[in-house]
Amino acid sequence: MQIIAQILFILAFAIGIGIFIRNIRRMTRNINLGRESGRDDQPAVRWKKMAKIALGQYKMVRRPVSGIVHIIVYLGFIIINIEVLEIVIDGIFGTHRIFAFAGEPYRYLIGAFEILALLVLVGVIIFWIRRNILHIYRFRAREITKWPKNDANYILYFEMILMSLFLIMNAADYQLQLNLAPHYAMASGEIAGAFPVSGLLLPLLDGLSDSSLIIIERTAWWLHILGILFFLNYLYYSKHLHILLAFPNVYYSKIKSKAEFDNIEAVTKEVQLMMDPDADPFAAPAEPEGEEEGVPEKFGASDVFDLTRVQLLNAYTCTECGRCTDQCPANNTGKLLSPRKIMMDTRDRLEEVGENINKNGKFEADGKQLLDDYILREEIWACTTCQMCIEACPVGIDPLSIIMEMRRYLMMEQSAGPADLNNAMGNIENNGAPWPYNQMDRLNWASEN
Repeated sequence: MQIIAQILFILAFAIGIGIFIRNIRRMTRNINLGRESGRDDQPAVRWKKMAKIALGQYKMVRRPVSGIVHIIVYLGFIIINIEVLEIVIDGIFGTHRIFAFAGEPYRYLIGAFEILALLVLVGVIIFWIRRNILHIYRFRAREITKWPKNDANYILYFEMILMSLFLIMNAADYQLQLNLAPHYAMASGEIAGAFPVSGLLLPLLDGLSDSSLIIIERTAWWLHILGILFFLNYLYYSKHLHILLAFPNVYYSKIKSKAEFDNIEAVTKEVQLMMDPDADPFAAPAEPEGEEEGVPEKFGASDVFDLTRVQLLNAYTCTECGRCTDQCPANNTGKLLSPRKIMMDTRDRLEEVGENINKNGKFEADGKQLLDDYILREEIWACTTCQMCIEACPVGIDPLSIIMEMRRYLMMEQSAGPADLNNAMGNIENNGAPWPYNQMDRLNWASEN
């Protein structure tokens, strides 16, 4: 019977890890559809930023209640799952609490796990109340419907169940050790582990036979590890993918001044050529580096292929917390723009492209693109470029960069800017100023003084 359990465990674990690896490979492939980002500079600065924001969660605690609870839930959940290593070894080799030989350190570790499990359980309940009873405004935007709304609750339910199973497993295990049940009792006669929380559940198990306790312990053990494997693979389809991606996302985030936008190299060279008095005005322009011969560079972005890999990584990392939209002045004045929706739409389009590749072996034109089919022009032109969305994001996501690339595409590829902007740019071209005044009259104001 034991060998069958070991075989079943190895199969379940292999399948779970195999699916996870497949999903990660697909996600990596999708991100690599984007352009190079050139974000490999200043590694020391990037590591420091990652430690401060991703690990230290510096931006999260700007809102103390949600920030502190998030730290407890995040760190508690991660630390508790260190025990998964012991569960995996026990499952493969048919042992029980293989690390218990460590003695007192093991007791303290299990005790700490239990206290953290209780704190995680309380924290998750607080989050559930905030989302479903208090109805925090940023959780009720037009883009948080159906799947995004349900996904957030599913994760909370998962964590509640996993923490409960962990404590039930330990409670039954503790009682079996007290009963000196075979395979559970230590040869030394000592209790393997300290159970400050699950020990409080012992009255609920009072009077149960060893066989009943074993069924409870084994059932909780199996559901706990299978639940973790399911949770691991659910992450790919969930906004909680940020658990894995927050660290690389912050590392590759923008480190130069937030007010500094990236220039298009081809445009910069063109301007430099125009300003060079020694340049030959009749010389053929050089082919942009990395471009196919005879194929002009595309300015801006209309689909996910035109974005950088960092921008696509941003889309997968988005937590949908809504802090960006909550701070967006355009959204707060009733305009259509929601920075969170920009990231969600980018991820949805990228996933659609990925499914197209899965089905056809390569991307087959589907008549869709990110601009217009997902993100409306009204949205991107509502942006004030104040950069509050970047400042507010707790994991370094930059919705503004996607907005600006789409604006570039509309202006430089389609000349499709808003009428007021086109008029201003036309005046700059003809009059040297955004106002419709003759250049000869530009200094008339000075004669009035």
